[in-house]
Amino acid sequence: MPVRNSSRRVVITGLGLVSPLGDDAATLWDALLAGRSGVTPLPEMPQDGTLPTYAARAEGYTGSVDNFGPLEKEPQKAIRKGLKLMCRECQMGVAAAQKALSDAQFATAGYTPDRRGCIFGTDYMLTLPDDFIAGVTRCSANGGEFDFSRWGTDGMSQVTPLWLLKYLPNMPASHVAIYNDMRGPNNSLTHREAASNLALGEAAFTISRGHAELMVVGATGTRILPMNAIHALQQEEVACNGVDPAAACRPFDRERSGMVLGEGSAAVVLEELESAKARGAKILGEVIGWSSSAVASPQGVADRRTALGNVLRGVLRSAKRDSASVGHIHAHGVATRSGDATEAAAICDVMGSAEKQPPIAAAKSYFGNLGAGSALVELIVSLLALNDGQLPPILNYKTPDVDCPIRAAKLGDRAGESFINLSVTPQGQASAVMVTQV
Repeated sequence: MPVRNSSRRVVITGLGLVSPLGDDAATLWDALLAGRSGVTPLPEMPQDGTLPTYAARAEGYTGSVDNFGPLEKEPQKAIRKGLKLMCRECQMGVAAAQKALSDAQFATAGYTPDRRGCIFGTDYMLTLPDDFIAGVTRCSANGGEFDFSRWGTDGMSQVTPLWLLKYLPNMPASHVAIYNDMRGPNNSLTHREAASNLALGEAAFTISRGHAELMVVGATGTRILPMNAIHALQQEEVACNGVDPAAACRPFDRERSGMVLGEGSAAVVLEELESAKARGAKILGEVIGWSSSAVASPQGVADRRTALGNVLRGVLRSAKRDSASVGHIHAHGVATRSGDATEAAAICDVMGSAEKQPPIAAAKSYFGNLGAGSALVELIVSLLALNDGQLPPILNYKTPDVDCPIRAAKLGDRAGESFINLSVTPQGQASAVMVTQV
């Protein structure tokens, strides 16, 4: 557990996002308050039941440089040129980061390049089948069986030489640093759903220990591209077909049937408090604690309950707070039967029975699992809730489950003055951060 340097406080001064419910904070918040789901049908998917026929797409992101927020001429030119070297989730991550920097008025920050850096949480970035079609076709005689022996001589030459650069998980942080002349600390954390909070915690600690004055923290992911969707279906419980897409994601509800696939990204700008005040930056919240834990048996079986309990206790220790000070918890809330039950048990282990708990939010009920991007979008939702005062209820939560004894957020619940953001992977890697109003 990193020890915070209490003399250097870390605050959030900007945010940006690409999500199934809009690509700016105001649009996202309006959708949440209206109870609108971002899960829609996917008519292009096979209708034979092999894959989900609905998902949460970030439809507002079109791949145009116009999706990257306000840009000066030179960065705009560089990003437009660099788009061909980025896969979709990489593009979304860079877009969210550029929006966050604009929101934080980065151009007026004045920090030297060596004192500003970037950390990104990323997912596994899997290639699109289209990248190999030409090569596979070349190695298939008259459209027949693929001849593996020809791939090295005939097929590989049909793959663009820069193909790999599109899918390297360290590229979002690299692009953001290059476009914004950030020569300070730079890292990429590939820990699936836990990556967002891990990246935020590392960036906050980097500022707290004095190694930077400004850090961009981003996270991006997808579960809806073909290879990613197949990977999810092989590893996790995915919500079944034959239901209303908008009602498919039901975290902690007795009738939940699995996670919904989605895509999205988010980014925030962190700064040292006194430096941010000196330049007149708006303060959206203060990061006061962070924690991580990975727990699995010698055979590799994840123990998510213990990992989540560890990070809940750890983040309270890091923040020097007790459970009574928590305004709300933003749960991982992935809507799988075992995952939600395990998370609810961990929350009860640390926070007590439902009557003693703060409200539990779960924004995945609105937009599904965005992979590595989920927790940072959810953190932005909780930041908006702190500012507005009210907490979005868990969408589609109708029938409490005795296996999930939580205080599920409902219409009218207050967000409080602080929150804990939780995330966990199927492999037992958990992470948490705690944020409070300043």
